[in-house]
Formats: sequence, structure tokens, C-alpha cells
Amino acid sequence: MHATLSETRQREKLDVTIHSTAAEASISLAREIASLIRNRAAEGKRLVLGLATGSTPVPVYRELIRMHREEGLSFANVFTFNLDEYYGIAREHPESYWSFMHQQLFNHIDLPAEQLHIPNGTLPRAEVFAACHAYEERIAELGGLDLQVLGIGRTGHIGFNEPGSGRNSRTRLVTLDALTRRDAERDFPGEDKVPRHAITMGVGTIMQARRIVMLAWGEAKARVVAQAVEGEPRESLPASFLQHHPNVTVMLDSAAAAELTRIKLPWLVGPVEWTPPMAHRAVTWLAANVQRPLLKLLDEHYAEHGMADLLTAQGPAYQLNIQHFNDVQHTITGWPGGKAGADDTHRPEKATPYPKRVLVIAPEPSDEMLGMGGTLTRLVEQGHILTVAYLTSGSLAVPDEEAEMAAELINAYAKERGAGIAGDVATAPQTGIAACGAATDAPAAASATAQAAATATATGPATSASTSADTRRLKAVIRRGEARQALRCAGVSPAAARFLDLPFYERGRYRQFFPGEDDVAALSQLIGEVAPHQIFSTGAGQEPNSVGGICHALLMAALRRARTAGTLPQGARLWLYRTPDKAWQPHEINMAVPLSPAQLARRTRAIYQHKSQLSQTPPPQSTLCEAWQVAEASSRNIAVTYDALGLAEYEAIEAFQRVDVAGE
Repeated sequence: MHATLSETRQREKLDVTIHSTAAEASISLAREIASLIRNRAAEGKRLVLGLATGSTPVPVYRELIRMHREEGLSFANVFTFNLDEYYGIAREHPESYWSFMHQQLFNHIDLPAEQLHIPNGTLPRAEVFAACHAYEERIAELGGLDLQVLGIGRTGHIGFNEPGSGRNSRTRLVTLDALTRRDAERDFPGEDKVPRHAITMGVGTIMQARRIVMLAWGEAKARVVAQAVEGEPRESLPASFLQHHPNVTVMLDSAAAAELTRIKLPWLVGPVEWTPPMAHRAVTWLAANVQRPLLKLLDEHYAEHGMADLLTAQGPAYQLNIQHFNDVQHTITGWPGGKAGADDTHRPEKATPYPKRVLVIAPEPSDEMLGMGGTLTRLVEQGHILTVAYLTSGSLAVPDEEAEMAAELINAYAKERGAGIAGDVATAPQTGIAACGAATDAPAAASATAQAAATATATGPATSASTSADTRRLKAVIRRGEARQALRCAGVSPAAARFLDLPFYERGRYRQFFPGEDDVAALSQLIGEVAPHQIFSTGAGQEPNSVGGICHALLMAALRRARTAGTLPQGARLWLYRTPDKAWQPHEINMAVPLSPAQLARRTRAIYQHKSQLSQTPPPQSTLCEAWQVAEASSRNIAVTYDALGLAEYEAIEAFQRVDVAGE
């Protein structure tokens, strides 16, 4: 229910608070929890908390740990119940939620061990039902949950209550949705190693908590959050059942709130200030909504879709149509680095200097090809000086099977040559894995990987070979080789590649990253060395603890430092690209680079060189599209959108948003 009602929030059926960052929201929730703990302790009473796993609540747990260490917050009177646990993996498994909660919270606070509760995922199948019933009874014995913390999955699940879960469902064993398992693939890694089942509190169990707070960060959650908050309650979207609870707060960062009507389409729920960006957003949305080109919009279209005041202030429709048609048209360019000697008044990028020093940032190898592979080719063909910086090795995303195969190839090659593995690999610079570098690591990596991967294959999802340092080094070698080959396919010299191996990634794992000063320093040094006139990067709006989200935050910190130090050239521009699963909307695009059929095919070949990132589960077991297919569809869809707005028809388009980093 709403804490307050307002005109702009009239479509929201839950109380929603929007914070500028996930960190800000997490501090707010942590303070609420701390206040509850202290108040109950002062009354001589206990507090019963329901806790969630995944990357979403991690900032909350880190703030609670800080409060414990620096402010003396004690958890001695707290009892906790976790929402869920994977079924079929041991508690000691690095990806079990038992391990996760101890690493992220329990090992760092004074919560008595007997007061924490996590479902047991190792019980024989015949004992699961009774254990789930006992879990419910224990919650009831302690007086019920005082506060339940939730995240929300991309399928709309809360806990592991997948689509189809009933409003009155209880703690039980469930089968995981294919998308949920795909999202967890990198944690294990490999889709075949992700457990197929989990034990979860039911929707009915969650609904009995006296207060519920649901958290969501990043643009990937925006659509499902809007559906849960503004749509009708339904079993296909379990989070929507929260609308029936009297005390729920949904805490969002600005990216996760992007699809709420008051944010995305504010003119439909109240008066707005018609700034040029707001008017452009509204007019391009209107054209898409009524399915007419921009130049064919009529006065009645504006009036019937909440934009009568825009028509009055800036109309008539014909004038508005021409203005915004021109704005979209001026984003299109075949010269992403600027066209030397041309009038750049209406071009998205400046003509000078020429050639430009261009720095392309990829949080993980393949990001740059997926988001802007065709533009990379254009930049090189047009004479610009390119540096492609891979901020992390991407080793965590390589399935164990790929590393096992690489180790076998190294050993087989050494045996064929009849010499020591180190000598053979080191002296064959263009052969196999040696071409990727790091030859001195090959002996230990090959041996460790072969043994670890064989163990993982034999024991299934209960074992992960991916945490071995030698295995990770070999996986990094694989991804470097793929990145270099992809650059070749795109017409970019492999010499343009820089592999930073940022420390936060090398010392961490997915959901367990701790970026620091050494990461910012490494990026700052790179910027100083390259002195770029143009920077292309991604990660803005992604979940803040994801690799992309962390890398974007580090880049922005490094750019601020470079600007202060004077190592960033005057007039340098940052262009953001997106991964294909979340394309820019027309009003967000400042530069659109068209691709011909041949250019699109070339980019697809380049993406395909990242073979370790192809699905390990072939159809019909897996119906999810490969990354190159998603990238093709995304670029074609942008071209279709431009065509529908009345612009020229292109095969595909790569799109970018400009961010001011040089004080222009």
C-alpha cells in the first residue's frame, strides 16, 4: 500500500522509493534494520529477519558489517531465516547460499550460530517435505518474521518462487526456471553445473512477514519491477502478489526505476516541464506508440496521448514533427570518429582532431564486439588510432570444460613435439594457446585444470574447478586468445589490445567483488598513457556489483582524476554503448552508426571467435539464443525503429549515448 499518494504515482500499487544509487538505498535499509535491532534489544526482545541472497542485498550486508565494527551494532538478539538454498550441493560448495551468507555477513558479525537458519539442500529427497514443514514451524515458534528482505529475479520470482507459484505456497522444493539457471551460469560456471532444483520459502510464507522490503538495482530489473508494481497480481509474476501485503516498500536505484510510468512516461500521469530532452522523448515515444513516422503525426495524436500542453507551447504538430525528425536524423553518421574536413555542425562527433586517439573499454572480453564491433572496424578503416582495453580477464565466464580441453591440447602438443611443455609452448608463438601469451603459466595451469575439471565432470554440480588460481590463469589465456582473434576478424590489429586484469576481478568472484584504489589507479594510468580524444565504454545502468557496473564506476572515478590531473585532453568525449540485451531507446541515442549487411556479417564472425562464451547446452535442451544472435537482433531492431520513425532503412545500427566528461 502507498505510504503517500500523489498524482505522479497513481499507477503504482506498492510504495516505491527511488534512490540515486544502490549504495544510498542500501544504507537506508541497513539503518532501518539497525534501528529495529537496537529497539528490540532495549525492550529485551528478539528480532526475526528474513534474508535474501544474490548480489542485490550485498551492499546492505556490507553496511551492517560496518555498523557492527564501527558503531557496536550487536546481532545477539537477532534470529535469521534465509529465503532459499540450492538443492543437491553441499554447504561447503562455494556457490551454496550457506557459504554465501557466511562470506557476506555471518562470519563478520556476532550472530550466534544457533540463531541462523538456512534450508538444508543436502537432505535425501524423502526428507525434504518434513524439513520444509519444520522450517515453517520454527519461524512460527519465534513469532514470525518481523522484516523480510527480498530481491526480484528477471522472471519476477521472489526467493525461488518461479512463475506459476501460488499466492499461498509454502516452503518447498521447486524446479528452477531456465532463465534463472542461465542467470546463475557464471557463478558455477557452466549451465550444466547449475542445480535444477532449490528449496524456497513460499509466497504465502513471505506474505506473513510483518514488513517486507524488496530491493532492485540496475536496468535489467526495470521492466519486471514496473510490471510487479503497476500490473495486476498474477501467478506468472510472483512478485506482484506483494500488492496484497499492507506493509511493503520497494527500494530502487534510478536505473531499476526507469520503466515506472512516472519516470518513463511522466506526461501520462501529471504535468511536466517540457525541456528539449523531455519533448524529444515524448515525441519519439508518440510516433512508436501510434505506429506512424515522425513527419506524419497529427495534432490529435498529441492531444490524445497526454501531450496537449506540449502542442500548445511548442506546436503545431507539423513544427514539432520537423524539429524532432531533424534531431533523430542528425544522430546518424558513418563516421563515428568524426569526418575530417567536414562541417560538423549537425554531426554527432567533431571533425577535429584527426586522426583521433580512441580508447575502447570492454569490462570483459567480447563486450566491445557485442556492442560496437562494426564501429570498431569503421574507426580503423577511417584512420583513427585505436586502443582496446579489456579491464578484466573474463576468466570466470569460461566453463571448466573449455579449460580442460585447452589443457589437453597443451599436453598433446608437447607430447607430439617430444619436449617439455614449457619449452614447446614458449617457442611456438603462433600455435594454439601459446599465441595468447602467458606461456610460463602453462605447465601448472594445464596440470591443475586437467585434474580439477576431471573431478568436476565426475561429481557434477557439487564440485567447482573454477576457483583454482592455475585454472583461472589458463581461462584468462583462452579469453585473451579469443579477443585477439576477434579483433583480427574485425580488421583491428591485435597489437591494439591491452589487458589490464584489474585486481578486483582477479581477487574476487561473481557477487563477491571488492573494487579498490588499485583498480582506479590502473585505469588512471591507462588514460594518461593513451590520452584519448574519444572513449567508448559500457556498464552504465548495470547492477552495481556486476562486472560491467563496477567497471563503469571505476572508469568514471578514473576520468574525474584524469580531468583534475590534466591528463584527459580538452574536449574528450565519452560514448556509452550497451550490451545487446538492453538497447538504447531513440530519445537516448546521440550517435547511430549504420551497418551494411556485409559489415553486420563481419561483426558476427568476430563475435563468434569468443567460442568459450557459446552455450554449452545445445538445442532442444536450451532454447536461449546465443550472444551473437542477440547482438544481431538488437542492431537490426534499432534500424527497424529508425525506419519506423521515417528515417532511411538500414540493415543494422549500433547506437551510442554521449556523456560529458571534459566540461564541454
